Amino acid sequence: MFRLLLSCAPMEIRSAEYIISQPSYDKCPKADRPEYAFIGRSNVGKSSLINMLCNKTHLAKTSATPGKTQLINHFDIASKDTKNAKPVKWYLVDLPGYGYATVSKKTKKSWGKMIEDYLRKRENLTNVFILIDSRHEPQAIDIEFVNQLGEWQIPFAIVFTKSDKNKPGRTERHVNLFTDILKQTWAQLPSVFITSAIDKTGRKEMLGFISTINAGLK
Repeated sequence: MFRLLLSCAPMEIRSAEYIISQPSYDKCPKADRPEYAFIGRSNVGKSSLINMLCNKTHLAKTSATPGKTQLINHFDIASKDTKNAKPVKWYLVDLPGYGYATVSKKTKKSWGKMIEDYLRKRENLTNVFILIDSRHEPQAIDIEFVNQLGEWQIPFAIVFTKSDKNKPGRTERHVNLFTDILKQTWAQLPSVFITSAIDKTGRKEMLGFISTINAGLK
């Protein structure tokens, strides 16, 4: 069975604002707070998930065209939980997809280097959320990316999106198939979340996960 987090410190988003988009990690905002990055294949529902988490419909730009996100996009987040009188500040980062859209080989190479440099060199990167489309059986490209982050020793959690678009039981079956593959090489599974940007499934759990990590960093 996958490791699904259900009990975490509660969190309320007080504000969420877009800051800047940059083509390189060394041009990103000052690394003075925890940073949580979101990444997944094209058309996985990343922008919709970010908007749902922040409860702000047009925070991250959504598009029917895969590959819309082409830069490292930073958002300034202020949140509050029951244990803190003052809001906690952190960054949310929207990264280009690793599946890529239909672009040139040169562009793919450029995006790949930008993402790798960010993931491996951004000093305040606290956790990466890898988004997986729950409608599909395990895809090799997703497994490869998970294993790559493991080799780079980058903390991450797996987020299965679009659960509202599945028939009953299909999401759990696909999640179990995915984690069964990981069990073949991983001694311990990462945290797993099942989400829907439509009905807000998983919002409380993901925000609680972030809140718990932030609390542990103090």
